[in-house]
Formats: sequence, C-alpha cells, structure tokens
Amino acid sequence: MDERDSEPQGFFMDSFYHPRWPVLHLDNHLLALYKPAGLLSQGDGGGETSLLDLAKGWVRERFGKPGRAFLGLVHRLDRPVAGVMIFARTSKAAARVSEQIRNRSLKKAYLAVVEGRPPRDAGRLLDRLPSAGRALEAATRPSREARLSYRLIASRGGRSLVAVALETGRKHQIRLQLSRLGCPVVGDVRYGARPSPPPGAIALFAQELELLHPTRGEPLRFRLPPPVGWPWPGLVTPQSPPWTLGEIASAMPWGLGLPTG
Repeated sequence: MDERDSEPQGFFMDSFYHPRWPVLHLDNHLLALYKPAGLLSQGDGGGETSLLDLAKGWVRERFGKPGRAFLGLVHRLDRPVAGVMIFARTSKAAARVSEQIRNRSLKKAYLAVVEGRPPRDAGRLLDRLPSAGRALEAATRPSREARLSYRLIASRGGRSLVAVALETGRKHQIRLQLSRLGCPVVGDVRYGARPSPPPGAIALFAQELELLHPTRGEPLRFRLPPPVGWPWPGLVTPQSPPWTLGEIASAMPWGLGLPTG
C-alpha cells in the first residue's frame, strides 16, 4: 500500500501486527485502530508500551520510514476499555480533528454491560465530576460538568445492556456517571462493581466513532462489533476482535514490546 491520499479502504483492510488485530482505516491523514482492553492509549512515563508506541512502529514498518514517524494522539480510552481509536498522521489533521472534538461534531458511541437496571429506559445524565476523575465523591477537588445520554437495550439476569453517547469527554466519565446512577460497569471494581473476568478489562466498549475527514470533509464512520468474550449473548460476530491485550500479545513473537525487525 502506498501513501496516496486515496479513498478510505474497506473494513478490516489490514491487520495491526497480528491477523486478529484490525486496522479500520488508513490514508495520508488518519489511522483508525482497535485498542484492546489492558493496553494504554499513551505512555504514562512508566516505560510500558502503549497503542501510540505500537502505531508509530507500525507506520514506520509499513512505509519504510527511517527515524520517528509523526502520529498525533487526539483522544484516549481508559486502559481497561476496548474500542475504536483514531490517530492523526499530520499536524493539520491533528488540529482539525481536535477542533471537531471541541465543537462536539465528532461523535462517540459506546456499549456497556452494567450491574442492575437503570431507573429509566433512557435518559440524560448531568454531573459535576472531580477533575482528577479518581473518586466517586471528591467535594474538595475542582469539578467540571459531565454530560451523556444513555438508552437501555435489554436487561436480564441482574445485568443490563446500555448504549451510551458522550456529550463531554471527562476522565472516567462514563464509568463514574453510570456508577452514580447505581449501575456500575461490569468488572469495574474501581467504581463499585464486583470482580468479573477477564482480568484487566471492563464491559465498556467504544463501538463507533464518526467524524469528518480533516482534508476532504467527507463523513467517516468506524464501527466494530463487541469483542470475543463480551458478556452479553448474541453480539459477537466473526469480525469481533479479541477483547484483551493478552489474547493478542501471547501470539506475538516479541511479546508486549516494540518490534525489533
């Protein structure tokens, strides 16, 4: 594949280091990838490999680029959350996608399996969340308004399947707001849920992302089915990716590090 600014490629156009790890889109300005649960979006200073590190290495390998490859991180997913992420391959794309995030024209849709059942079948949640996003209640910390809407899809066996649309992008926002609603995300022990396998993952999935192409202006939509092992029957398809990093990394010859060749 060359780097021509061509039409977007098809679904699962390529794999990302592993046959079951999909590349959702690649052109001269954007790279859309799947982030498995358990992988950092960006390095945290501890020396652990992140999706951003891996993506830069993949771009260098894919196009034979010596030295560093520019890749702009324009949004993040929490470590235990799996789903769709996009990266900017040029500074112009990074600026224009970031502007779409600021003006809320970039849309993010999530699926969550939660404990219990929401009090209403649909609603809009408005909360003041601590800026640090580290506790359910932190009255002494600075806070910011957080807004999302949710829709109950189904409920059975003490759990519910919920669709979530973000209006703001605060740290741990969905996890905190659903917990305050009395319905913590399955597996999210940090915010009041019981432990649930697999380790390192919670049942929150960034399923879909919509934006305008940063140079062509055409609408783009990236969507994945829930990953294998998702704790709700009937949603996994043959295109479902592995849920956790461990499922992919165990089959990589170089483990969790960057490729050496």
